[in-house]
Amino acid sequence: MLLLDNIHLMWTLLAAVILVCQARPNTQLNSKTGKSECMGNLMRLSLDKALAVGNQLEVEAINGSQRVLLTPALATQCGYSMESDPWGNTRIYTSLLGCYVHNTDTTFHVGLKLDMFNPTSPEIISHNVQKTCSYSRWAQREVLCDRNYMEVLLLLLLGAPKDLRVKDDPQMNALPGVSHSDILHPEPITMVQREAEQAGYGARTTAQRLVIRSPYHRPETSSEEVAGIPMEVLRVSVYYSAPAGLSVIDLSAACPIGGILFSPEAISWHMPRSLTPLVDSRARITELYLGMNGQRLDQSHLAARGYSLTTREFHIVVDIPVGAPDGYYKSHAPEQQYHVTFSVEPMLEVLWKASNGQETRYKVLFPITTPLMARPPQTVAESRVFSLLAGTFLQDVELKNITFLSGTFSVEECVKRGFKVLHQDHPNGTRSFSVQLGFDEDVVRRRNPELLVTLYSLPLTLGFMILPELSPFSLSVELVASLYDVVLPSLSGDCDQEMFDITVAYGNQGSNFETFETRVGSRTLTAENAGQYYFRENATHFAFSVPYSALNTAFEILTSDSVRARLDVLLWDPTNKWPVGDLSLICYFPLITIQCFPNGSVSAVALKLESVPKLQLDRLRLRDRSCRPLLTSERSVLFSFTVDSCGTSRKFVDNYMVYENEISLDHSAGVTYRGWGNRGPRAPPTTDPEYRQHVSCYYKVDRSVVVGFGLSPSGTPAAEVGNGQLDVHMTIAKDSSYSWSYGPEDFPLPKFLQEPVFVEVGLSSSDPRLELLLQDCWATNSPDRSSVPRWDLIVDTCANPEDLYLTELLPVLSDVRGRLPAHIKRFVIKMFTFTQASMRSDQIHIHCDTVICNTNDRTDGACKGQCSNTQKSWSQGRERSEFKHECWINLLTWKLTHYLTYLLVLYTFVK
Repeated sequence: MLLLDNIHLMWTLLAAVILVCQARPNTQLNSKTGKSECMGNLMRLSLDKALAVGNQLEVEAINGSQRVLLTPALATQCGYSMESDPWGNTRIYTSLLGCYVHNTDTTFHVGLKLDMFNPTSPEIISHNVQKTCSYSRWAQREVLCDRNYMEVLLLLLLGAPKDLRVKDDPQMNALPGVSHSDILHPEPITMVQREAEQAGYGARTTAQRLVIRSPYHRPETSSEEVAGIPMEVLRVSVYYSAPAGLSVIDLSAACPIGGILFSPEAISWHMPRSLTPLVDSRARITELYLGMNGQRLDQSHLAARGYSLTTREFHIVVDIPVGAPDGYYKSHAPEQQYHVTFSVEPMLEVLWKASNGQETRYKVLFPITTPLMARPPQTVAESRVFSLLAGTFLQDVELKNITFLSGTFSVEECVKRGFKVLHQDHPNGTRSFSVQLGFDEDVVRRRNPELLVTLYSLPLTLGFMILPELSPFSLSVELVASLYDVVLPSLSGDCDQEMFDITVAYGNQGSNFETFETRVGSRTLTAENAGQYYFRENATHFAFSVPYSALNTAFEILTSDSVRARLDVLLWDPTNKWPVGDLSLICYFPLITIQCFPNGSVSAVALKLESVPKLQLDRLRLRDRSCRPLLTSERSVLFSFTVDSCGTSRKFVDNYMVYENEISLDHSAGVTYRGWGNRGPRAPPTTDPEYRQHVSCYYKVDRSVVVGFGLSPSGTPAAEVGNGQLDVHMTIAKDSSYSWSYGPEDFPLPKFLQEPVFVEVGLSSSDPRLELLLQDCWATNSPDRSSVPRWDLIVDTCANPEDLYLTELLPVLSDVRGRLPAHIKRFVIKMFTFTQASMRSDQIHIHCDTVICNTNDRTDGACKGQCSNTQKSWSQGRERSEFKHECWINLLTWKLTHYLTYLLVLYTFVK
């Protein structure tokens, strides 16, 4: 069971909250300053400037005749929250399923008592709030994310136990019959009711619903990323007593703790479109609403206020302008510098409908505050002009010169340079001087404190003269302006059959080739090497091209006819040491990596891929480790071999002869050790990267081969090799009757230890002269038939006598599907696993070698029959086919499947 309690509540008033009150006279609050509203599954109480700065507030929940003081912990546990701005505008939210809300599952009565007082005054302002809300649109599951708690609600279906009822408890309605609860963090934590309450969680039931609440950032909750958005996640298993015994209900809640992007003009809030802790990716969004301060807004209000609500492939995105009417600014002065922040509280409501029809309603109230934004005082006109007004002075003062960083200029020289220098005499006998000049003048300094910001500064000194005494004096000042006026360069690219083509459009910072470093992969584009990149430029752009095979590029994926390559381009500001633009261009380029020639020779190319950065190409080999690359370069190797060499295998597939090989890393070459030499044991060898590249060639078989027979004078048999195909298959039967077998859709298959596994190996043929025999069968813990550990099941056609649980070979007298009994072999094993700790695996693989015999010729020792005691000898006069069958059984999840690959070699004999 889950009863969780004591969640911390953030009362965001300027003054301290919850003080011990002394007896004071009561004054009723003016009802015009408070407004209560029903908002779906919440009741909102708004106090319009009812709390002045310095006042304090106590909130009590009205529970019948009792008054319960809502401490922050109790408010969080019971579904109450409060928010207040710096000017006293306050909102109190109450969940309709709160602890002290009287409800009938469709109507909900909320009672609150507010006490406001000032420590310097004996007067108390009190107000009782009573509000009844109706709400019937409950979904089967509802999740509410308030500023101080997460709440998840689950509809108790008709099958819920009858004794799951609510006790009349003045502090909290409890769950009777509850055994304990598991709070799922990295590991489940089991709590009884008292422990859950002490941990700060809350829970209650109504006649039809179960409600769980949790604070944020508890040890039992976890932080997870969903579609790149950080979420606070609570998973709870509630155990309760039911007529049929102990039952369990699983609940989960996930609330955002991030996903905000800021710019000087807008706030962008991203939420996952599929909230996977609650719903799967197939769930559809059937309702989507945006609101502010708990209140839904229709489309007309959203458009009028500049709000945007959009859905993308993975996210729901809310865009809010900085300065929107539903938020507020606040002043700050860190380190004596003037800054402001902007705060707003959007509300998002989503209704998901799963494929099984279950609905999940999700509501989140998400308070957002921007980072500090600098607002330095400045005298800057919108036309990018510095304006300075100096004065007032008496009219016997003259401006003689102005000193800039570059020198001192008379007023006449300043005017000639285009500066606007004026003086104005006022009727009261005073005089003032004004100086105006543009940001683009050479006397103005510029620098970029941030990527998109230009800081303009104009230090100057005005030189004055008092007439007629010619007494000088001066006034020094520095004008500063900070503007978001940087236009960064933009990069674009395209590809042809051989080249990456990159184009860079200049921003407003000058020619980017001269101003910034252009880094192409690991190299820097310079005037000296520009010709290697086919560099060209004009007044607005420059462009260059890079071959996909250049060392600057990265190979990502290799296919039989193409390679996926990537080129990374970075524009770097060496002065400010930050990137100003980047581009990663990915393209597929045609590349024939495997060539199969009519004469049976094969060439294969392997590349050094970015995913295997430590790969040593000179250590790549074919299956036959003696087959090395013919050519090796820094990024590629070339193999050349024939289909009858280097361990190449063959098989028939739909009238094609398929030859297969594999390029992989030779782990026996170049193994290095780390350790202490003779002073101690050596460390294990360094781990080699994994690399496997399959090579396949298909040759169509479209002609017949006629083989002649005759007598040999010497009587010595000679053999000719021909090609043919027989179909042998391995299946797992459902029971000992072997009437039904599992199909491909049934695998993986559950199996328990010591449970019988009924194996059948069959030959698909109607030729009564053929008989199928099981030569050897064994089990391994990997798909490699030659791997260790290995346990023999059938040895030399007989069950392994060393097996404690002896494999049982079953006779086949008839078959329900009409197949010839000689074409079928059946055996039973007891399910097992390898017990050695170093070799323990969650799966086993079964392999069999089979022999197909001519029943009319029993001279071959291998064709004496299944488990014959006769000594077996491999003589020349025989027809024999060997097949390899593999089957694996997953012991961890008790699932089983099988793989079949066949290689057939037919021998004919001259008699």
